[in-house]
Formats: sequence, structure tokens, C-alpha cells
Amino acid sequence: MNYQDIITIDPGKRSGKPCIRGLRITVYDILEYLASGMSNEEILEEFDYLTKDDIQACLAYAADRERLQMANCA
Repeated sequence: MNYQDIITIDPGKRSGKPCIRGLRITVYDILEYLASGMSNEEILEEFDYLTKDDIQACLAYAADRERLQMANCA
């Protein structure tokens, strides 16, 4: 799965924050839910328009951003 097919950035939506498939839910929103202890299943129940791939794309995007930040610090 390629997160670039799922994560979109539109300057006119949510102040240009990375969103899922052009929707108004951001990568940050999903990461916050996961960090607060929500399971993938709970997120999918709460937001019936999301998929498992959407959640995985958020995690892959976050990991890639972290990897790039670490590379820039070296």
C-alpha cells in the first residue's frame, strides 16, 4: 500500500494539513485517536467512511515524516 494514494494535502482544506482521501479528517486526528488508546476497530466503527488502509496510510505517513526529519538532523 502506498500512502501517497490515500493521504492528500489541499491548502484550502484543514489549513493544508495532510488529510485522508480529501476528506476533512486529518492524519493527526487518526494518530491522536490511536495514541489515546482507540483501536483500529473502534475508529472504523466511529468513522464508517474510513478503511483499514486509511489508518495504515496514516501510520506509514507518520513513519516516513519521522524518517525524513531524522535524516535532515544528521
